[in-house]
Amino acid sequence: MNRVFPHRFYSAALATLAAFTCVLAQAAGPLESWNDGPSKQAIVDFVTKTTTAGSPDFVPPAERIATFDQDGTLWVEHPMYSFLMYALDRVPELAKAKPELKNVEPFKTVLSGNRKAIAKLTLPDLEKIIAATFTGMPVDDFNAEVSKWMASARDPRWKRPYTELVYQPMQEVLQYLRANGYKTYIVTGGGQDFVRVYSEAAYGIPPEQVVGTAGATKYGYGKDGKPFLTKEAKLLLNDNDAGKPEGIHLMIGRRPHAAFGNSTGDKQMLEYTKAGDGARLSLILLHDDAKREYAYGPATGLPDTKVGTFTQTLYDEAKKQGWIVVSMKDDWKRVFAFEE
Repeated sequence: MNRVFPHRFYSAALATLAAFTCVLAQAAGPLESWNDGPSKQAIVDFVTKTTTAGSPDFVPPAERIATFDQDGTLWVEHPMYSFLMYALDRVPELAKAKPELKNVEPFKTVLSGNRKAIAKLTLPDLEKIIAATFTGMPVDDFNAEVSKWMASARDPRWKRPYTELVYQPMQEVLQYLRANGYKTYIVTGGGQDFVRVYSEAAYGIPPEQVVGTAGATKYGYGKDGKPFLTKEAKLLLNDNDAGKPEGIHLMIGRRPHAAFGNSTGDKQMLEYTKAGDGARLSLILLHDDAKREYAYGPATGLPDTKVGTFTQTLYDEAKKQGWIVVSMKDDWKRVFAFEE
């Protein structure tokens, strides 16, 4: 018997199975984790009219840009942003290298392990912690530390890696857009270098398509003569609020035709996208499912929050401007891929 035959037969079988699976997926239609309704239909209609040749709303492939906020839009942001969790977890290691921090606030509070006290830390306190744990080291060292943390850290509620808490419906939107010629970008208030470490594995978005809050780097040489970059405590771009469209212009160079967010920090990005000529899609996610995820606003009477705030004023603007307001509770069949 020709020993190559089984391998060829196996390969052909796999190809046939893949083709059959693709046919089934196409027959089922896009966005399988979405309930049928206005939100799902708005996404499908937008993609159809902007990618169909001859359509008055046709968008040339080079101009098909879609931007996504990350925290609260692509994955879970409660009870605290993941990059803050990383920063807090890094404080003990930082204190080993710099023992003087053990008696300096806010590091002293973090090292105490008192969760109530930690929860009361102010924004300036958190900024000090982020500056200390995100800077003063080679970029490669920082990337290695984030990778290590991502592999071991677990969300306090689901006890799963953070990268498993990506919203399945939004994964499907990313895949659907890319399948139709759109280039997908993350535009986040989180640290740009932090998100770039895992963005490709988690979302299929390469690091060069991540726009985030960015700090300066300094070029230098090691003892071995090899060049490297050091992360410095100097802010270059605060990628929140108006910083999002500013960052889009700076790093992408094209106004998006579609933008996705979930909070007041995404307001200007959604406005900027919708104000462009031709067909545009601005979508904002409302977290209103306390059972499967979290419920917070304070829009529509939901509990108020400092993390991912979605005000009634923003909700009213979304309705007035024709943005798509997605209800996690009503529009999503499931939230995570691991749900049965």
